[in-house]
Amino acid sequence: MTDPSTELAPLRAEIADACRVLASRGLADGHLGHVSLRIDADRLLVRCRGPRERGLAWTTAGDVRLVTLDGETGAPGELDGWSPPNELPLHTEVLRSRPDVGAVVHAHPPEVVAADLAGLRIRPIVGAYDIPGARLAAGGVPVHPRGVLIRNRRLAAEMVQALGDRPVVLLRGHGLTATGEDVPEAVLRAVSVDRIARLSLTVVSAGGELRDLPAEDLAELPDLGAGFNRGTAWRHELARLS
Repeated sequence: MTDPSTELAPLRAEIADACRVLASRGLADGHLGHVSLRIDADRLLVRCRGPRERGLAWTTAGDVRLVTLDGETGAPGELDGWSPPNELPLHTEVLRSRPDVGAVVHAHPPEVVAADLAGLRIRPIVGAYDIPGARLAAGGVPVHPRGVLIRNRRLAAEMVQALGDRPVVLLRGHGLTATGEDVPEAVLRAVSVDRIARLSLTVVSAGGELRDLPAEDLAELPDLGAGFNRGTAWRHELARLS
């Protein structure tokens, strides 16, 4: 990569869009949260802190900078005026330990935090309402029990251990970390978990009881393919921004 400022422009724009999608969905409605994308064995693009910080809803491609896994500049000038997020190790430790992961999302969805604190697990309570979400929940969404700022590799390693081989982990009293092969997949997984958390709180608040979808119904749910589950779904999220 001879000129990261131009060669990586489409990926910077995609990460900026992802930050705005998280904000529009209420998963990161303030200035906390970040999205990253693996570029090569040693570097990633990540939303950084800049001099005109306004929050995720107003993220621009210029806020997305190329850094190393150790938090140093990934190319000359990349961190001039910007600094990596304090929780960069949350991203880099996942990328170090999970070669299947290309993108990491960290967000603070209030309903996800509330549902977890209320003792409500992310369970496959829905079916065709959100097929990818149902499958994700059926496989299990673990919880990292420490509500700390994941600011170093030691704390990040604890979170990664809780994550295991799953795509999403909840962070008690904090938020969630979602992974994916690419940025859209990681964001859409976070949206699905948030959707199930919101429904769970609504059901319990109405006096209902959460019940898992029967195994035979889960087995009947078709795989609609990445073109629909990721492609169409992501275009919809981008369209909502405008």
